[in-house]
Amino acid sequence: QVQLVESGGGLVQAGGSLRLSCAASGFSMDYYAIGWFRQAPGKQREGVSCSNIMARITYYADSVKGRFTIFRDNAKNEVYLQMNNLKPEDTGVYYCASADSGYGCYEHTSKLDDYDYWGQGTQVTVSS
Repeated sequence: QVQLVESGGGLVQAGGSLRLSCAASGFSMDYYAIGWFRQAPGKQREGVSCSNIMARITYYADSVKGRFTIFRDNAKNEVYLQMNNLKPEDTGVYYCASADSGYGCYEHTSKLDDYDYWGQGTQVTVSS
């Protein structure tokens, strides 16, 4: 059974850091694109970052470039999102998701509809 579980969210002051984790079970992340998305209250879910090892693609939304880093621990079958210099506008529920390799994660976008499996989300709140 495919499952993704996020953790690491919390409340942090502006300028602070958090590291989100996405643990996968039921499949090997090596062969899948993994994306991080977020959804703020009243807004659509948006792609923040994604990683497609097979295609050697890493994508970041313009709003997080230089502040967020996505990386993997293949031995643990986990993907992380290191978030530095957090801003109040980063507040939202963060989700990780997986897509078949070749889909979802592209050089200039992370296409939400391509992702097949989703975690339950973890809340990130950045206070000003």
